[in-house]
Amino acid sequence: MRHAHRVEVVRAAEAALMARLPEGTLMQRAAAGLAATCARLLIRRRGRVYGSRVVVLAGSGDNGGDALYAGAALARRGARVSAVLLAPERAHAGGLAALRAAGGRVVADQDAGLADFSRADLVLDGIVGIGGQGGLRPEARPYARAGRSGVVVAVDVPSGVDADTGEVAGVALRADVTVCFGTYKPGLLIDPGASYAGAVQLVGIGLELPAAEVQAPQHADVAGLLPVPGAESDKYRRGVVGVAAGSARYPGAALLAVAGALRGGAGAVRYVGTAAEEVVRRFPEALVTEGGPAGAGRVQAWVVGPGGGEGAGRALAEALAADVPVLVDADGLTELARLGPDALAGRTAPTLLTPHTGEAARLLAGAEDGGGGGGARPPAAGELAAARLATARRLAAAYRATVLLKGSTTVVADPGGAVRVNPTGTSWLATAGSGDVLAGLAGSLLAAGLSPLDAASAAAYLHGLAARQAAAAPGAPVTALDVAGALSTAWNDVRTAAPGPGGNRG
Repeated sequence: MRHAHRVEVVRAAEAALMARLPEGTLMQRAAAGLAATCARLLIRRRGRVYGSRVVVLAGSGDNGGDALYAGAALARRGARVSAVLLAPERAHAGGLAALRAAGGRVVADQDAGLADFSRADLVLDGIVGIGGQGGLRPEARPYARAGRSGVVVAVDVPSGVDADTGEVAGVALRADVTVCFGTYKPGLLIDPGASYAGAVQLVGIGLELPAAEVQAPQHADVAGLLPVPGAESDKYRRGVVGVAAGSARYPGAALLAVAGALRGGAGAVRYVGTAAEEVVRRFPEALVTEGGPAGAGRVQAWVVGPGGGEGAGRALAEALAADVPVLVDADGLTELARLGPDALAGRTAPTLLTPHTGEAARLLAGAEDGGGGGGARPPAAGELAAARLATARRLAAAYRATVLLKGSTTVVADPGGAVRVNPTGTSWLATAGSGDVLAGLAGSLLAAGLSPLDAASAAAYLHGLAARQAAAAPGAPVTALDVAGALSTAWNDVRTAAPGPGGNRG
């Protein structure tokens, strides 16, 4: 699991550690790790550090100091290092002295600095650190727009990216690699900031940190969540997931949701809705009925809403009346936005909401006007997408439910404040029906006994991984059925990524 901490928490941990160490030790640790990463990149790129052209973009404060000290270390290995000071009067004195002592030079003219930037083999972005707010200042913006031939390495966070949220409020400098110190920062894991960070590498500097508020699972973490039937298992002990989906207008949504559910670890899938004939023809193992959730028989979780059309309201009401976990998607979310959070009041079983940003906007408007569908103007979906972390948390708090907010970075938030971000996926998932597959998969994991946070996290991870595998190579389009078909391979890859009879359990 990748653990990410807010700037406030990191600052407190740094202060506590610096109080116990000789002055400057922490910065030297960070600079040494940064320089080692840069050296490896140069060797990979040019075969050596000696003679490489390195440019340090140094702002004020400790971030610029880290970059200058790392530049000095590279200069001592024979690199030709030049430093462009974006705030000369506030440049880190110790780092600047170390760079000059190692043979590095300082470029005072910004035009010359831009020329060096464009020709460099490697650029160290030490303009703004984790405490920066807003986009780049005017003097730094030309570097974000200039052409470059070398690799850009961001120091702790790309300049212009909010370290806590990933928001980019203006111009930011896109990195190829980001070297972060002590812990990951949430903004490196969540778009749009994640798309500016490139490959993220963590350098340990000895910080003692509390439990992280934001996490990003990896193969071993997901492997430890996936249900495995035991010797005494039968289809009912493994869990039965109910799927209320599809309509005369959207019959395919039923097929796709059932396809995802069948590959999610539950022992059986019970389908209710108007597409029963099509479902059983395509998936003879499914249990089908044309009624609603209330008369479908025992299930351990419900998936409600994909392609539900006008019948989504009744299906949602019947599913929410059951004392089992309920996943609400698509048309079910539209109905829930009309009703508002009070529709979930009094439920003892958990609820999982799976909106995209457009649906999130309607849900937030429904929360603000208390349901009834009359009042608040929905916030702009684009604004919510730019603030994905805050949006997911707002929804989880407003509806007292776990939220899986779909998008370029899928964010899962629960009402208690825990957040997980999904590191898998591909832009080819922006295709009709892929959300229906995800809903069925997550619902099946709920029925198998996973908590909403774990079910949503594992489902998003497998769904994204399956899409990558279905695409086979960058640039290959996939369909939702392709993604569903690749889920078994993704599941197997995750479970066999570590030793042990069922894969790594931790």
